[in-house]
Amino acid sequence: MSFAKEFRIRSFKDVRRALLEREEIALVDVREEDLHARSHPLFAANLSLSRLELEAPVRLPRRDVPVVVFDDGEGLAERAARRLSELGYTDVALLEGGLQGWREAGGELFQDVNVPSKAFGELVESERHTPSLGAPQVLALLDHEADVVVLDARRFDEYQTMNIPGSISVPGAELVLRARQLAPNPSTRIIVNCAGRTRSIIGAQSLINAGVPNPVAALRNGTIGWTLAGQALAHGSSRRFDPIVDDTLRLAAADSARGVADRATVSRTSRDEARRWADEAVRTVYRFDVRTPEEYEAGHVPGFRNAPGGQLVQETDMFAPVRGARVILADNDGVRANMTASWLAQMNVEVYVVDGLGNADFGEKGPAPTARHAPTPPAVDEITPTGLVALLQSPGTAVLDFTTSANYVKRHIPGAWFVIRGQLDEALHKLPDEQRYVVTCGSSLLARFAAPELAALTGKPVQVLSGGTSAWIETGLVVESGETRLASPRIDRYRRPYEGTDSAREAMNAYLEWEYGLVAQLGRDGTHGFRVI
Repeated sequence: MSFAKEFRIRSFKDVRRALLEREEIALVDVREEDLHARSHPLFAANLSLSRLELEAPVRLPRRDVPVVVFDDGEGLAERAARRLSELGYTDVALLEGGLQGWREAGGELFQDVNVPSKAFGELVESERHTPSLGAPQVLALLDHEADVVVLDARRFDEYQTMNIPGSISVPGAELVLRARQLAPNPSTRIIVNCAGRTRSIIGAQSLINAGVPNPVAALRNGTIGWTLAGQALAHGSSRRFDPIVDDTLRLAAADSARGVADRATVSRTSRDEARRWADEAVRTVYRFDVRTPEEYEAGHVPGFRNAPGGQLVQETDMFAPVRGARVILADNDGVRANMTASWLAQMNVEVYVVDGLGNADFGEKGPAPTARHAPTPPAVDEITPTGLVALLQSPGTAVLDFTTSANYVKRHIPGAWFVIRGQLDEALHKLPDEQRYVVTCGSSLLARFAAPELAALTGKPVQVLSGGTSAWIETGLVVESGETRLASPRIDRYRRPYEGTDSAREAMNAYLEWEYGLVAQLGRDGTHGFRVI
């Protein structure tokens, strides 16, 4: 039986209608991220075939949500549809003609990742004329010790990689909560930066929307603009906001944030109603705690997953890929959830903020629990790290590592081959024909799903390294680094021109030019429903 006959086909016209009418739909690109970043529809979420069992239960929490999968003719979509069905998803369809069909039907195609958020940021700047300063202007202010503070709206790990000298890490959702404390003098100029444009624009406009009295500007083009201007970045910085906020300042920020949320027509709900909606499962419901990861692990409302507000706005396609879903936000200060919700509402998301939460509601500690419908990994034959050491003393064993390519390059078991699970068939042509295989990844979880597939393809014995490469390292065994043995190309992650410290100037300039054109692309696409207050 062919997959095409087994699964329903949905046309470009039908998918577009669902997006315009705000019906629930998950348009899923099952290729690897680098291929996704080259071309995809605006609201296509990247959920690669390689990681479906790990990511689908979290990102597609309702198993009867309409899912439309596609690729670009590689045959991955049919395999993904079958796998989703095996995971219990009951409304899985194929996009008619795949990516090429979308293109031929006249659908707009976008490059890069997190495109809905980036396009929205450009729309905000174009409509609100968000103030910005160029890199040379900001450097001159810093050199002359002007009354200015630079707040970096990215994640702390991004900030540590590279940052504007003297800046402070204040991830996006923290800005309104903490700006008054970081710049208590209303005449102090606040400059918000990120690596490119979006989080700088959204961060600066958040402060303006909330009525912060200070003069506010975005650093135009972020650290990319700083680098292109020939100005040196700092590395390894650790300046962070004080986690304790003065009560008077917090209450003032909460009052301002609630006003912004009301202007954006954010809806309100209670903890009990949010839980009932999730339990009913008649709609897709995402429940997010938008505070910092540290606060989340110290105590959160049961059923809520952590999504720091700035990143949630920046990566809506990652956190909440189902268009038309309900998104429910919680915090313990009245600031971060309201500000985050104000942006999601403008992005045409049905968003609610939970009111009435007290300290007792944040009683669950630690990381997020396992997703409700997470599949049980297959039963596999395992081998310990010391057992693998002994096995490798003799020929006949190949070690396959299914981790991310970045993790593989950083460190891997000596002699191990990097393999993308979704391309296992192709990778086998590059691998030595050994008597047996041992598979690993960071924790061994993904390797457990890959092991039966490898055994079926080769007919050879396959074992899983217990605890994965992490256990190998914890045992004190030697590792190697670099692109030593790549059986698959490094297409599992798109190399962003705005991250790291070694991007080519041409790539950075091209990225900025692409961002400048996003508002026009939104107009041609016509499915977004964005608005700007």
